Amino acid sequence: MNNSFSCQEGNSESQDSEPPEPSPIKRVDLMVDDGVNDVDASWLVNCTEKVLDELALINATIAIRVITDKVMSAMHVEHSNVEGTTDVLTFQHSAEGEQLSVDIAVCVDEAKRQASERSHSVNHELLLYVVHGILHCTGFDDHSTVEHEKIHKEEDRILQAIGVGPVWSKSC
Repeated sequence: MNNSFSCQEGNSESQDSEPPEPSPIKRVDLMVDDGVNDVDASWLVNCTEKVLDELALINATIAIRVITDKVMSAMHVEHSNVEGTTDVLTFQHSAEGEQLSVDIAVCVDEAKRQASERSHSVNHELLLYVVHGILHCTGFDDHSTVEHEKIHKEEDRILQAIGVGPVWSKSC
């Protein structure tokens, strides 16, 4: 039996104080598929937690899956009816006004190609994809030139705020 919040006789502080507020539930789960390497899973989870803090997304649930081109290509066809690989697919499970619940698939092979072109790490590129997916779920889009610039500017703002530094603008 846990007595950590029980009131003990003679301890007025315990008798008068309320139990502490429950901690916000902020859960980031990460799954790295077999055959995927060069991913710092703990860094990616830690940075995603910081992104959620920066965006004030309390009680958000994010599940990230790091996959290869082969798996991403199959998912891209299945869910978007588009042939070929892509960098990120986002599956939002929460409705507007609810706490964010999202699954994000990020492609390590695409991240490796882009990271090489942009001269930064694969982990930074994967984090950029995660941020991009989260921003889509919070109302950002990238279908027009103006929206494209706006979402990428916000990605870099967030990445700077959490101490990673800009990733997108370095490539432009």
